[in-house]
Amino acid sequence: MGKASVNNSGSDTKRNVVSSVFDPAFSKFVGLSQKLHARVKSQLKNLTADKHGIGSSWRQDNEISYNSIQIDLEKQLDSWRGNTSWTDQPPVIKVSIPKGSLCNLKAEVDVGLPPDAVYNIVIDPDNRRVFKNIKEVLSRKVVVDEGLRQVVEVEQAALWRFLWWSGTISVHVLVDQNRADHSMRFKQVKSGFMKRFEGNWKVKPLFVDEHMCDRLKPKTLEEYDQCTGGKGRVGSKVTLDQLIQPAIVPPPPISWYLRGITAKTTEMLIHDLLAETAKIRKRLAAGETDDSQSLDEQLTVNPGDIKERWAAHRRTSRRRRNNIC
Repeated sequence: MGKASVNNSGSDTKRNVVSSVFDPAFSKFVGLSQKLHARVKSQLKNLTADKHGIGSSWRQDNEISYNSIQIDLEKQLDSWRGNTSWTDQPPVIKVSIPKGSLCNLKAEVDVGLPPDAVYNIVIDPDNRRVFKNIKEVLSRKVVVDEGLRQVVEVEQAALWRFLWWSGTISVHVLVDQNRADHSMRFKQVKSGFMKRFEGNWKVKPLFVDEHMCDRLKPKTLEEYDQCTGGKGRVGSKVTLDQLIQPAIVPPPPISWYLRGITAKTTEMLIHDLLAETAKIRKRLAAGETDDSQSLDEQLTVNPGDIKERWAAHRRTSRRRRNNIC
């Protein structure tokens, strides 16, 4: 019995030694874990309390980008107010026939307005008032919204005319528009009669008053602005490139007619764009109008405004249909 008592005492002593070594370390570990947990919980709570969270920072960055874009555009429009002299030239349209397709069509034209102003016309949800070949916009859905870049699914009824023929065709495309480089790519969503219908718009700056730079040939807007003393006008070099491939490429002479229709429709688009920019230059020359919305505000819009205008447009169309019924 005595031995047993001695052995138990020895075990307790060992256990106490082990506890004296590990308990403080374990306590520190538990304390550190609890502090870390409390810190993470606090940060998550703060993040939850901020309704915008990370998105608010992203939106602020985009607001800064749009503000700088608007400032640049307003400055460029001021240069046009001082001198609206401009003569529109007819577009250059080239048609090629890649193997297996109806045609690849490329149109180029110089436009007497800054790239942002032209780009706003092209991507405007209400541009049916500008482009006469758009009969009706059936649906429009923003799929991706990254501020300067948006991906939009659009379905519309388009008009075509060639000689004494005319008709309507349904167009359902996915549009990737990026204001950062003033580009807009479009591609058919579902293949049917058309196996492939895709292309892109590109708007590049055009240094209209480059002669003011003497021998210097500016390569950037900054160089151009510097060598013209901030008075040089910035125009746009617009390119439309599109590929059309029916499910079955018809033989001549039907294919000839279809190419003619395509070229004529593209020419109409470009002329409509030139007509709209001519109206804007006329308003710039006349000074500020008495409209409720200034010309600068119309030409400097951000995606949020565009989405709101599209929503208002749909509400108005819905009311009109209800009144008719």
